[in-house]
Amino acid sequence: MAQTSFSSTPSPKTALVTGASGYIGLHIVNTLLEEGWTVHGTVRSLRDERKVQPLRDVAEKYHAQDRMRLFEADLLTPDSFLEAMKSCDVVFHVASPFFAPEKVRDPQKQLVEPALEGTRNVLNCVEKTECVRRVVLTSSGWYTQASSRNMSRSLLTSDRVAATFGDNADVLQYPNQTLTEDNWNTTSTLQHNPYQYSKTLAEKEAWKLASAQCRWDLVVICPGLVLGPSLTPASSSGSLDLLDQVLRGLMVVGAPDLSFAIVDVRDVALAHVRAATVPEAHGRYIVADGKLTSVLEVARCLKKVAKWPQLLPSWVLPHFVFRMVAPLMGLSMRWADLNQGVVFRVDNERATRELGINYRPVETTLEEHYRAWAGEI
Repeated sequence: MAQTSFSSTPSPKTALVTGASGYIGLHIVNTLLEEGWTVHGTVRSLRDERKVQPLRDVAEKYHAQDRMRLFEADLLTPDSFLEAMKSCDVVFHVASPFFAPEKVRDPQKQLVEPALEGTRNVLNCVEKTECVRRVVLTSSGWYTQASSRNMSRSLLTSDRVAATFGDNADVLQYPNQTLTEDNWNTTSTLQHNPYQYSKTLAEKEAWKLASAQCRWDLVVICPGLVLGPSLTPASSSGSLDLLDQVLRGLMVVGAPDLSFAIVDVRDVALAHVRAATVPEAHGRYIVADGKLTSVLEVARCLKKVAKWPQLLPSWVLPHFVFRMVAPLMGLSMRWADLNQGVVFRVDNERATRELGINYRPVETTLEEHYRAWAGEI
């Protein structure tokens, strides 16, 4: 892996954030503006006020309207990011193509090809923009899928720090049953966990392109299940949908025996900014709590602050029940067997040691997530 000295621009102050209106992207924009950066943000359409207005609101909060510019760009259009990338020292590549799982009929065409093409298009623009010295890539965090909004919107969960493992059971085969930055997802395929497969290929492609040159370097952030207050009601994310379903009582009959390494969205944003400004930052950083938290533990924490705690689950669904209903939710029995009740450790110390990330307590993240959620309904 090629490494480039970042000492020539120790305090970069202009950055591009792709997917700036998204859940994580908007928090990165918020952190950058708070710290005095000039931000170029891309969105799919400048006419989408639900996406654009929260960006304007963040800029207004810091009296930074003159330090933020918005651009239209499409991941699947070559050279789409060139204009937005002008004058930028750093590119935060957060945007990612996404298809609702129930709409995926051809994983190769709908997931793998867009993920690879989007990564190539952004990094090809970086290659053509000489002022860029560092790219901070948001790799796949813990992945949660939700079914369409018809019927009961049953929960579909599929675990990730997707480029590091496919199913929870994979980590039991790792040294000390611990997830680290050295691990790569080797079990996902087009047939099993195709989204995780596409994200793994996309990150590997990014490393391949980075190693082929020596002007810019690449740092990758691998977040866990990202939770915490959203800065926009227009955000869509699997993690937000998971909590929405818990809070709305869609799991009142019982919580699936699934566990996640939770991380606060504000800590994820800070990790991105530190990855851009710490000269020695390199490689991959897992940003997540070191201990997995179960869906039932999440519900128990939320009951302390929820207005309607009776809607939250109080027990775990028996494994055989979830296994039998899994196919009705687009999951295989194999997936249920490889993820139910499987917990492991997460080595999150590198981000603490090298990026100075001190993780918020999970309880704080959940409570503040609820307060933001309750203010939107």
